[in-house]
Amino acid sequence: MTLAMAPLGTLYAPAQAGVLDFAGEQLNAAHESIGHKLGAVWNFLGSQQPETGIAPLEATPMVHIAPLPRKLEAGPMPGVKMAVAQTAVPHLPAQRALPAPSIEKAAKRLFCVEYARSLSGLNIFGDAKYWWGKAKNLYARASHPLEEAVMVFSGSSRLRRGHLAVVSQIVSPREIRVEQANWMNKGEIDHATPILDVSARNDWSKVRVWDMKSNGFGTHVYAISGFIAKDLVKRASND
Repeated sequence: MTLAMAPLGTLYAPAQAGVLDFAGEQLNAAHESIGHKLGAVWNFLGSQQPETGIAPLEATPMVHIAPLPRKLEAGPMPGVKMAVAQTAVPHLPAQRALPAPSIEKAAKRLFCVEYARSLSGLNIFGDAKYWWGKAKNLYARASHPLEEAVMVFSGSSRLRRGHLAVVSQIVSPREIRVEQANWMNKGEIDHATPILDVSARNDWSKVRVWDMKSNGFGTHVYAISGFIAKDLVKRASND
């Protein structure tokens, strides 16, 4: 009856105290185990073990990692300026204007040989058709036109004595301009007369001459012996 009448707190007090003592012992044991393990870790890392066994929170260094921007925007680099350099474009020399063919009335009747001799300075005499042979070993002879060279027309039924003209301008691989006299057998001077190469191989062996009356190239084809240059230096394929 006495036991039954005792307050509940009196009965459970000893048991409650035992449980608390046991729990305290377990916490102490766990604390010592953690301290022992942390000490081993600090010794392994080469650091001195904290006196308390556990490093205070404020002793641990804080590392702040800044967040990356959500969007990367492309833009010019600061302090860098870009400029487009202006390069001068070279200009090719302008082609010489082609003079219009014209006829000049001479003070006296001129022949092609004397007019060609005065313009070129070649010291050759005789009929025009012989100039090509006489120029051998004396002047440079070329198969293609050269400016200031004398163009030798071979003798033919239309040109029994041949003909001479001085090259004044090379227009293209197929066309030149010449200065000549007595082409129309009137002792006149013809300026800037166009002559066209009509040979199959563009070797200037056959040509047509500009006709002032029809204002175009004549229908007759003339044979050409070649071109004679005053200088002794060969400037082309010579015979």
